[in-house]
Amino acid sequence: MRLKDEQIHRLAEKVIIDLTASGLIKLKGERGAALNAIKSAIAADIKAEENLERDAENLLDQTLRSMGSGASGIDRHKMFRMIKEKLAKERKIVL
Repeated sequence: MRLKDEQIHRLAEKVIIDLTASGLIKLKGERGAALNAIKSAIAADIKAEENLERDAENLLDQTLRSMGSGASGIDRHKMFRMIKEKLAKERKIVL
């Protein structure tokens, strides 16, 4: 899922507001530094998932090509999901 920078910023703001309001965190330094750290974490997570999807798509294409004409009855979407879940588990990525 691709989020715009503004959407990531609003999401990070919401995370800080909710965590401080619930008493789960207490900011020791600047709020801006914490906000930037959260934004970086969100962006890195999105980038990791995009890479995962790209790799799953490539693996799916390779698999279907190797199967040749036997791949005609394969549900591409279901197989993509299975490959993505397997890669996510191997890379310890939570979907």
